[in-house]
Amino acid sequence: MGQRFLRRIRAASRRIRMARVIARGLQSRRHPILVQIVPTRRCNLACTYCNEFDKVSAPVPLDTMLARIDHLAALGTSMIDLSGGEPLLHPETEEIVRRIRSHGMLAGLLTNGYLLTRERIQKLNRAGLDRLQISIDNVTPDDVSHKSLKVLDQKLRWLAELAAFDVSINTVLGTGVGQNDDALVIAQRALSFGFGTSVGVIHDGSGQTAPLDSRQRELYRQLQGLGRSFYSHAHDRLFQENLVRGVANEWRCGAGARYLYVCEDGLAHWCSQQRGHPGIPLERYTVDDLDREYDTVKSCAPLCTVSCVHRVALLDAIRERPLETLERLSAADRAVGGQTPRTVKVLTRVFVTSPRRDLFRRLALRALR
Repeated sequence: MGQRFLRRIRAASRRIRMARVIARGLQSRRHPILVQIVPTRRCNLACTYCNEFDKVSAPVPLDTMLARIDHLAALGTSMIDLSGGEPLLHPETEEIVRRIRSHGMLAGLLTNGYLLTRERIQKLNRAGLDRLQISIDNVTPDDVSHKSLKVLDQKLRWLAELAAFDVSINTVLGTGVGQNDDALVIAQRALSFGFGTSVGVIHDGSGQTAPLDSRQRELYRQLQGLGRSFYSHAHDRLFQENLVRGVANEWRCGAGARYLYVCEDGLAHWCSQQRGHPGIPLERYTVDDLDREYDTVKSCAPLCTVSCVHRVALLDAIRERPLETLERLSAADRAVGGQTPRTVKVLTRVFVTSPRRDLFRRLALRALR
């Protein structure tokens, strides 16, 4: 009972802190909302579709990682995710998580899950980890990927029993995936443990989408309907429909400003698929760089599949064009026969269709100053 109560308390605290992240992101554009940082490029697996790992890189020294975390905090960053490679290969992952949390930022971890043990989960609890995402590609291992439900199911059981942090399971669809139908099985298994779910479209080496076939599109819609938090790019249903059909989207990409990818060499990039843009050493990255990159048009944006960048862009769309964006989210769900999320319904009713919407808008603007 004590462990269950503690988990509930920590979950409630995370929801409050996440609400602050959203409110702060709606107040100002001059800070990163999400940064993904690489503590090691090395990975213990070799999935054939992945271009973000090697087998030889040494971990970034702890002092260097902590200095990078401190600089991101000075830039006003709200959330930092440890990425890779496989971040659990870094011998001091928990110390890095602790440093993120010491600055009041939300700490996340993107992992293949292979290195999780009961003891490691408890260490991550003590370090203050907020959320962990595992990517699972198939039910049984194949030549494309060993990130399989068969191998990882025991790890999921341990997480369900022990983790004091949020857990999300990500699946992928697209050419190069051996068994696309496995994605639905994986997502349903994740939900049975009480975990969140997400789905991505496999991209090419520059993050560009390739259209899904009719069966893959149907699976994508089913997976999107299994559950979405308020702060999810999946709410923008017409955007997602274009994505799976390989049709260009018109949107403002805030990479390099609202989202940053920091590689193992300490360079700040738009994202993992556009390394070298701008490729500035993080210790020299300033608010002026954030402003410049926010206004920079990215030629790769129309066919981009990088969902974490889409997510922060949706928050900026709500900040810059709140009524138009809420109307689009509601209309899009109706157009494709989907169920509009309850939070979007409430916000639309309050700020768009209510007879007292002008009053509610004034109160909201006053609260966000």
